[in-house]
Amino acid sequence: MIDFNKTRILLEPNEIPKEWVNIVPDLPAPMTPLINPMDGKPAPPELAFAIFPKECVLQEVSQEPLIPIPDELREIFVKTYRPTPLHRAYFLEKELGISGDDIKIFFKNESVSPTGSHKPNTALTQAYYSKRDGVTELITETGAGQWGSALSYGCCMFDINCTVYMVRASFLQKPGRKILMQAYNAQVHASPTNLTDSGKAYYESDPNHPGSLGIAISEAVEHSLRSDTARYSLGSVVNFVLLHQTIIGQEVKAQLNKIGVQPDVLIGCMGGGSNLGGFMIPFARDKLHGVNPDLEIVGVEPRACPSVTKGNYRWDYGDSAKKAPILKMHTLGHNFIPSPIHAGGLRYHGMAPIISILSNKKIMTSIMHHQTEVISSGLIFAKTEGIIPAPETAHAVKEAIDQALLAKENNEKKNIVFCLSGHGFFDLLAYKEYMDGNLVDYELPNEEIQKALSASDMPEVDETRF
Repeated sequence: MIDFNKTRILLEPNEIPKEWVNIVPDLPAPMTPLINPMDGKPAPPELAFAIFPKECVLQEVSQEPLIPIPDELREIFVKTYRPTPLHRAYFLEKELGISGDDIKIFFKNESVSPTGSHKPNTALTQAYYSKRDGVTELITETGAGQWGSALSYGCCMFDINCTVYMVRASFLQKPGRKILMQAYNAQVHASPTNLTDSGKAYYESDPNHPGSLGIAISEAVEHSLRSDTARYSLGSVVNFVLLHQTIIGQEVKAQLNKIGVQPDVLIGCMGGGSNLGGFMIPFARDKLHGVNPDLEIVGVEPRACPSVTKGNYRWDYGDSAKKAPILKMHTLGHNFIPSPIHAGGLRYHGMAPIISILSNKKIMTSIMHHQTEVISSGLIFAKTEGIIPAPETAHAVKEAIDQALLAKENNEKKNIVFCLSGHGFFDLLAYKEYMDGNLVDYELPNEEIQKALSASDMPEVDETRF
């Protein structure tokens, strides 16, 4: 019999977190600094302050385990969409032939935000700090458009201009995202463009170039440096973005505590690491302190862009034109141009340094799936739970289904929790192509990975200098 108190677990508005969780002091290896691409030395604060909002830079290097969320910002979260619900996926369980309480599947529903994903958690925060600093324009890149939509919304809320360089493959695949950004008064460009030195070479050689997040980042960073009152805004990868997203994992902890459930598996898709990081960091920090040490944390990637599963852990540029800082991370190489799969948000060549360290130290694992099986899983979820997930999010759905079926086969008891990071209402073309039999799989060959990683312009950083 269904326990209706455990079908949709809610928090009261006053229960949303008052602090962000900073895992940097607890990491099993020291956090490496951002490196200035001009001289190979740790980036001085002045360089970072010229690119990012000041408070975000301070949070990036903070060693404080908990960082207060401003009351004004918490009030905005409450007035708009937080806290978000945690659901028990009873109908999905039924479809998989799971009965009783031995195997439970839960999902944290971040798709209820105004723009349909987890991205406003940091977009609103960065816009808030930028307005406080007198910034008049924020410039960014976006893959699938979820981040561009979120920052456009955040800038609209705080009356800041917003410019978005959207990877051309997604610009063409997802016109709805472009319209949403424009509805929030943002300017949207298909990247690569002829508007920046970073994009011009790609554009002139091929006006229909599919683009990449690495190219779009280069264009956005170059644009942001044109004015003293403009700043670059990033929706993933760096420490402060993952920090802002920990509001997700903290709510999940509180919600599971309400029903007396301890998670056995946490699952999230990962492109740059923002939703997976925010979802699992509060739990990973506990695991590092010996709480629930057997917890499995799984990041899911596309086989077309498996930066953690097949990439190298090394120093690399954050963008194709080598204008952004150099980071130590799992990477496929900054010159890597991914296949134009529908999960545009998972097409970044690198991975957040925090995720990279946790993966490198075996605190978490990674797995990869083909896009046809991912979209198929998204349809199963839509038909059972009523929400059609974004192609990125469907990677987590696929893995949650696999984990549940494996537990069923092995007669295991397991509590599986995944992050429904966004809905797919703007991504219906992927589902149409699957239904029409036109969706194809692509697995990145090892020789292409090695070619990208062995390029002569890959950076070498002397770690003894810091």
